[in-house]
Amino acid sequence: MRRSLLFLTTGLLVVGLFFTGASAEQPNFPKAKEYRIERSVPPEAQACIECHRATTPGVFADWAKSRHANANITCLDCHLVQPGDRDIAQDHEKYYGRSDMPWGEAKYKMPVAAIVTPKDCSRCHPDEALQYSKSKHANTIEIMWKIDPWLNKGMNSDNERKTGCYNCHGTVVTIDDAGKIDPATWPNVGVGRINPDGSKGSCTSCHTRHRFSVGEARMPEACDQCHLGPDHPQIEIYEESKHGTIYHAYKDEYNFDAAGGTWTPGLDYRAPTCAACHMSGSGKEPTSHDVTQRLSWETQAPLTVRPQDFAAFPSGTDWQAERQKMKNICSACHGESWIEDFYNGFDKAVEEYNEVYYKPAKQKFDELNEKGLLDATRFFDERLEVEFYELWHHEGRRARMGTMMMAPDYAWWHGFYEVKLRYNIFMEEANHLIETGQKAHVAKDFPNAVGDTQKPPAVFGKP
Repeated sequence: MRRSLLFLTTGLLVVGLFFTGASAEQPNFPKAKEYRIERSVPPEAQACIECHRATTPGVFADWAKSRHANANITCLDCHLVQPGDRDIAQDHEKYYGRSDMPWGEAKYKMPVAAIVTPKDCSRCHPDEALQYSKSKHANTIEIMWKIDPWLNKGMNSDNERKTGCYNCHGTVVTIDDAGKIDPATWPNVGVGRINPDGSKGSCTSCHTRHRFSVGEARMPEACDQCHLGPDHPQIEIYEESKHGTIYHAYKDEYNFDAAGGTWTPGLDYRAPTCAACHMSGSGKEPTSHDVTQRLSWETQAPLTVRPQDFAAFPSGTDWQAERQKMKNICSACHGESWIEDFYNGFDKAVEEYNEVYYKPAKQKFDELNEKGLLDATRFFDERLEVEFYELWHHEGRRARMGTMMMAPDYAWWHGFYEVKLRYNIFMEEANHLIETGQKAHVAKDFPNAVGDTQKPPAVFGKP
């Protein structure tokens, strides 16, 4: 018995020395995760819980049903001020020292941050935060400013942007001279939000407060707040596809609450959701919070390009490797010929959009500007500018995305059919102006075109 114990102890010591040496010599050696269960919470955290149970019962109820609560993760674990935090909730401190609040005694006073950022979440979820920071989601403010004339030409108001564009793309959250969050930039949970601590994004865009459910983020409804409408109707496209049809027929059988990294096609779900294809693991493909992965075309761009060639946000990936990753996801349910034939059709649709529609229209648009028949001072105040914009930003995206996600009505009737109509209208009027030398009519009274045209310094640096 003693000899066995000696061998076991010696073996563990050798293993420990091996891992210690490997970690020291290889900085990228996977670090061991450390789990510690505490059976109690500090009195300051208990004060948070009891106070919010009374004052914001909805917040408390969500937290109480969360995995965080099961793991003894309290308000303080996420909201406690960290070094460098500037968004200290100053109004929160007035609740301490009130005689009418049993848990508001000064001894429980703790500085808390109003905004919980990916940097805060990374203390427990480092891999997810790092992956997310590299994604199009986290960098969508930069992408938006680089390709959107609404912002660059100031053609909408700042409040129209706040209530519309920035709800999905995110704001640059700023702190005013009084130390409070600027209401022009808050509240906001946009996927590309720039936080006061410099981190990008908001985990609660997909894992909403305060339950932070992994199951919720796996459902297509988690994506439909932003991915809908005339310019990128992915949720409508998904609803029409066979994937969406099967999801709605069988979603009651789906196990959305499987542990992270274990959600398995055929076992936990029958047909994929948005997360299943773009983020979740399957087979030998690991889970990733970088939605830029697995993409082989950039279908939001005016001219369809490979993700690494997308000037607004080069992916830094190899499209062929990323396509293979997506094929690996598809292969859990589809045979090789089905997958290859799908991609052949998708590639052909991209080629036809680029060569038959977009490039000739762009060439004609450039000719109009070169000949001074369009006024380049502003955008959208001339009808041909709107026609060209909607050709790629609306109908062109729907055609490509409908094809990509196998929704025939969006590929054709909402897509290429309307691309044809838009193209013909645009080219007819453009050729008329060129033939006659007549300048396009300018809408002098274009409404509410008062938006700030300065690119955010937090994203692009000082001008």
